[in-house]
Amino acid sequence: AGEWTVGQEFQLGSENEGDGLYSVSAFSVEGTPADSCVLALENLVKDVDLVVSGINAGSNVGWDVMVSGTVGGAIQGFVRGINTIAISVAAVTNTKYDIAEKILKPLAEKLKDYTGGTLFLNVNIPKIEMTQVAGVRVTRLGGRSWGENVRAENVGPEKRYWISRNKPSSETPAPDSDIAALKNNCISITPLHIGLGNDAAMPAVETLLGDIPQQMLDRPD
Repeated sequence: AGEWTVGQEFQLGSENEGDGLYSVSAFSVEGTPADSCVLALENLVKDVDLVVSGINAGSNVGWDVMVSGTVGGAIQGFVRGINTIAISVAAVTNTKYDIAEKILKPLAEKLKDYTGGTLFLNVNIPKIEMTQVAGVRVTRLGGRSWGENVRAENVGPEKRYWISRNKPSSETPAPDSDIAALKNNCISITPLHIGLGNDAAMPAVETLLGDIPQQMLDRPD
């Protein structure tokens, strides 16, 4: 899933009452997770205490967060000053959500009473049974967890490409990383922020630019 839809109309499904188990109202949105969160927070509901994006089928660890629709949805709550959880299970087939449910409910209760500032938590559940869970770790964001394979195929006059992320990374994950936690059958909880700026590189970029800015200004139309 993508993180954002700009300048594109998308459909809001009719409100559906809860099935009696949770007794909540729900909407469906034809858009990305970020679209769903923006629509809800800006138009549908007020005074939101917590945004939960997920539960995603497939982990979002390490550099995955840069392209994750689940994390992209959670960001929309965080930038609005709302405590936020992105939650994923490291299974794309035969996905079970019981462990995610077990950790999500008490975590949400804790966040409800948290007064130390806005938190953005990325939660990942290993692909195991409940009885195999080795613990819960607060982790750092790891590096590259998977590599990409690109397959090309001629379809009539066109060549089409399929990208799959099924090539395990050759990197050894840091022991305190989210990737290592999943490998060790632990639930990973990673505090995130959204600052991507590299301030330390600003002087180097100024030097790299050299006289390019002045050349642009001096160039006749």
